[in-house]
Amino acid sequence: MANGQSPFGAVITRGNEIVVATHNVVFATTDITAHAEVNAIRQACAKLKTIDLAGCTIYSTTEPCPMCFSAIHWANIERIVYGTNIADAVAAGFKELTISNFDMKRLGGAKVQIDPDVLRDEAIELFKMFTAKTDRRLY
Repeated sequence: MANGQSPFGAVITRGNEIVVATHNVVFATTDITAHAEVNAIRQACAKLKTIDLAGCTIYSTTEPCPMCFSAIHWANIERIVYGTNIADAVAAGFKELTISNFDMKRLGGAKVQIDPDVLRDEAIELFKMFTAKTDRRLY
């Protein structure tokens, strides 16, 4: 957030190893698809030299949006762990499609394990810090 970005970050692990850690760079790159989760998947695929991230877990500050959930599904990531949910992002002013990961999983037949509300209080603090900024930008 210090660099004018939004309060979204993501980490991908395989086993006990951190493969990548990154954040949202939508404004820095003027790329609306440069969400933290998509960036993490791109970087992990490049680092591991494969598009198949089976055996990996993605940790995200906020429940992945439908675009990011789809990328997680296509990359075969086995587990999603997140702090805040999409409703929290909407409450902070972000324009989100309010479709939960659980609904995406059910409707799409995805096999990914979803673990919500992990470190939720800490993730909520990021939104509070973000909404207090006078120079915040939303999309």
